[in-house]
Amino acid sequence: MPDIRAIVTDIEGTTSSLSFVKEVLFPFARERLPAFVVTHADTPEVQHWLHEAAREAGLVSASEQEIIDLLIGWIDADRKSTALKALQGLIWEEGYTAGAFRGHVYEDAARRLREWHALGVSLYVYSSGSVPAQKLLFAHTEQGDLTPLFSGYFDTTTGAKRDAASYARIAEAIGVEASSILFLSDIVEELDAARASGLRTTLLARTPSTCPAVAAHSCVPDFDAVSLTH
Repeated sequence: MPDIRAIVTDIEGTTSSLSFVKEVLFPFARERLPAFVVTHADTPEVQHWLHEAAREAGLVSASEQEIIDLLIGWIDADRKSTALKALQGLIWEEGYTAGAFRGHVYEDAARRLREWHALGVSLYVYSSGSVPAQKLLFAHTEQGDLTPLFSGYFDTTTGAKRDAASYARIAEAIGVEASSILFLSDIVEELDAARASGLRTTLLARTPSTCPAVAAHSCVPDFDAVSLTH
């Protein structure tokens, strides 16, 4: 049995290609956001997140068009806003349901996640995308519905991904010693924060040449090379 009891994985650049997020999901949300806001602004959930976006921007009062322009600007800047991510998730839900696209997950990632789950390793997701958006992606992948593999999901409501305290909260929520949790990501700063809270870490470098010459974290090209024993 592996000495890793739980795995927390990032999505973009780790389980899934950056191009899917940047070339499929982001443009889909950007194109449909104006009409979505206009047609859904009266629904409680959308209204809540629109108010949260205005509050985050420091806007005491704003017109519908000003909020739309604000959100479009945030999409273009890839702002890690919880309100924006929630609204994007609602728009993506319509796209997944309509069959406009499927969530991209690397074959090696899907296969290894299934193998680890079969071994009894608990699997979790931690991404800047909202929890509903995470579930949508893994429920509608080219590799099938992967949501039964996961025991839980975390997003920026837990804390920033480059903040060590976020990983301490995740370890507490999982209920496993931090040293028995492995965090997978393609971002070194996220791995640094996770390690500062005692988690094991592995850097996913889908292009092998992107592994740092002097690596502070174990660096692998795909999920097949991830080790659960250290």
